[in-house]
Amino acid sequence: MNTVRSTRVPGKASHPEPLSAPRLTAVRLVPVAALREGDSPRACTDNPEHLQMLAAAESSLPPIVVHRATMRVIDGMHRLRAAVLRGRTEIEVQFFDGSEEDAFVFAVESNTRHGLALTFAERSAAAVRILRSHPHWADRAIASVTGLSAHTVTGLRRGGAVDREASPPVRLGRDGRVRPLNTAHGRREAGRLLMSSPDVSLREIARRTGISPATVRDVRDRVLRGLDPVPERMRADARPVRPAPRQLPQRETPARGAAPAPDRDLTAVYQNLCQDPALRHSEKGRLLLRLLSALALPVTEWRSIADEVPAHRAGAVADLATEYARLWREFADRARAGAPDSPAAQ
Repeated sequence: MNTVRSTRVPGKASHPEPLSAPRLTAVRLVPVAALREGDSPRACTDNPEHLQMLAAAESSLPPIVVHRATMRVIDGMHRLRAAVLRGRTEIEVQFFDGSEEDAFVFAVESNTRHGLALTFAERSAAAVRILRSHPHWADRAIASVTGLSAHTVTGLRRGGAVDREASPPVRLGRDGRVRPLNTAHGRREAGRLLMSSPDVSLREIARRTGISPATVRDVRDRVLRGLDPVPERMRADARPVRPAPRQLPQRETPARGAAPAPDRDLTAVYQNLCQDPALRHSEKGRLLLRLLSALALPVTEWRSIADEVPAHRAGAVADLATEYARLWREFADRARAGAPDSPAAQ
């Protein structure tokens, strides 16, 4: 399992860096009463079936992980509750030392690798949070922590998860190396060195300029062909200016019980539903939450999935999606009919 450590990024504050081994203390017994509920990446933190299974297990459970500075549980909240059900007053703990942001990253990574799997919506929400706390992390590094694809993380970043104007000009990769987003300056410097010092190796030029040997090789090939060492698409050093948001026509405020607007944050709505005991503590309610979790995707992800549908299956997928949409519409109408202010309920 990977975890994080603090590293220095040029021009930025100290930030976590992926490691190949966890940075945890030795196991020790800690009073249950001293521990606090953690900042979990899960929208629904209660799973009665899983809790009962752990409480009934005859074998000893792995130690939980606790953020030492806050005494919040990072990994193992169900194990802690199972210990309480067993009547235990102490539990085996490994402490994690680091910032609260680092602790959340560790919690996400732990939950994507063992125990109850995180839903796609939960992993996406975690990725957005990590993008905001660690905007200089490469998309592949965040993908490896959250269990998403790098393509999905890129879509979340471009979808507004990070302020592009405040985003650092470098990315920290899974290997701990810092790479610039725009290599135009490094390419020009590499071109100058290739002309003035033709005996210097490509690897040495890469070391001096901060770009990869493959990029230096591309620069060399371009120079030999009489081309600019910087491709045209990379010559604009300034960040593109974001257009002003398009003014949308004012919409009337929907009445209570009306369907949510298309641009509403559906992930936030889903997470709010997960906090309702009436849903969490009933079998049908938990089934509904599981069904909704599969649909609580960012708009960018829905578009990405649609774009990746094979052409020879597009018709079948569209027909199935249309039929499921009809069933969900009937479900929505039936559910809304029971709302306190709906005509059918009066």
